[in-house]
Amino acid sequence: MLANLALGFSAFGDPMVWGALVFGALVGYLIGAIPGLGPSLGVALLIPFTYGVDPVVSIVGLVALYAAAEYGGAITAVLINSPGTAAAVATAWDGYPLTQQGRAGEALTVSIISSGVGIFVSTGLLILTAVPLSEFALNFGPGEYFGLALVGLSLVAGLSDGSPIKGMVAMGIGLAMATIGLDVQIGVPRFTGGNYELFEGLPLVPVLLGLYALSEVLFMIEEGASAKIKSAAVGGLASIPYKAVKGLKVVIVRSSLLGYVIGVIPGAGASIASFVSYAVTKRFSKKPELFGKGSLEGVAASEAANNSAVAGAMAPLLALGIPGSATTAVMIGALMVQGIQPGPLLFTRTPEIPYTVFASLWIGVPVMIFIGLAGARIWAKVANIPRPAIAAIVAGICYVGAYSSETTMFPVHVMTACGIMGYVLRKLGVPLAPIILAMVLGEMMETNFRRALISNQGEWDIFYTSPMTVILLLIALLAFAVPGIAALRARRARAEKA
Repeated sequence: MLANLALGFSAFGDPMVWGALVFGALVGYLIGAIPGLGPSLGVALLIPFTYGVDPVVSIVGLVALYAAAEYGGAITAVLINSPGTAAAVATAWDGYPLTQQGRAGEALTVSIISSGVGIFVSTGLLILTAVPLSEFALNFGPGEYFGLALVGLSLVAGLSDGSPIKGMVAMGIGLAMATIGLDVQIGVPRFTGGNYELFEGLPLVPVLLGLYALSEVLFMIEEGASAKIKSAAVGGLASIPYKAVKGLKVVIVRSSLLGYVIGVIPGAGASIASFVSYAVTKRFSKKPELFGKGSLEGVAASEAANNSAVAGAMAPLLALGIPGSATTAVMIGALMVQGIQPGPLLFTRTPEIPYTVFASLWIGVPVMIFIGLAGARIWAKVANIPRPAIAAIVAGICYVGAYSSETTMFPVHVMTACGIMGYVLRKLGVPLAPIILAMVLGEMMETNFRRALISNQGEWDIFYTSPMTVILLLIALLAFAVPGIAALRARRARAEKA
């Protein structure tokens, strides 16, 4: 492990890798600081710029963007009470009251240091857990891989925002989209309508750009210029409250551990980690009455947890090939564009990829802290940019990126259709993450299901004679059933009260 970790750090002998780290961090802060955007959209927009770039360079840029965007949402949350990301909502509960008290610099300093410590601690946990997890998964056969893919789909469908039914609907849409193209076993066209451009299936990058980026553009157009937010003045950033930060060390470490554990659960994500950590910290605080009125503990708990969830979400992605969050679902598409298949074999075939990810998370901490503290005034002013201008820039990147993916108009049409579909689905409250996950995992599930039956001469006992397959299928069954049962009980409780 140490030799491979040294290999990851040695990648930073290349100036291009350093450039990707700094560029990704800068773009991440900009994306995170714009309310309504977020790391998922940022990663999707950056994918077209990775064409022809070395895989190590591109993955470092994407990881840096992911981590920086997760923190960037805290800047506008603290300064103007407008969280740039969903995970920064809990940060705004105490961050903005601190700004109103003239303590904006103190709140921002605590938030960025908490974020840095959260990433540093969780990266250590990622190194300790991802490698053993991948080594264990190397013993999997087609039956186990089928169960693993089913677990990934079930967890995301159950943990998606909104009702479980909407999560299931989104997953069904993604699976339907995954079936388009030539049959992986016998080569028969499926749902192509005779269009040869669909023989290889729907191109993933245009689908990502359409669902996440172009749908957001449509929402910006709908909101118009009225969505512009005026930033507040920032002062006192030069003074770092050392004593205040030192007194928060227990809160920061505890929230980092909690955030990583929650982040590992596919579909849970940084938002859940942030809210859970905030609630736990308030329960154990000696001054719970300050929460919601300007508590540094609340800011530290939220930011340490939502940033440590970044490394947590990378664990199932790298070790098992299952995205741990909506952003890593987009990132798996970026890896596949580079010809890299995440999963257990990643650590043996291309160890430079996962270990460079580990190294970049650690090396990126001081870079992120420096950029965050030095540029806080700039990031706050990003919120002043009129929404129509942002919409025009994002739309331009979408169409150029879609066209450059295959240098034909076909992916542009696919992206436009997916953008409209994403807009309609978001209007209906249907989450988008399960669609991407189902597209990515659908082929894995189908291929291994059919491979298992072929290897066992068509006998179904392969799915219940292997203990690991049985365990995975039971976990998937519970993950599908529990949210539905909980929703049914809640409906009955409301009916009884009425």
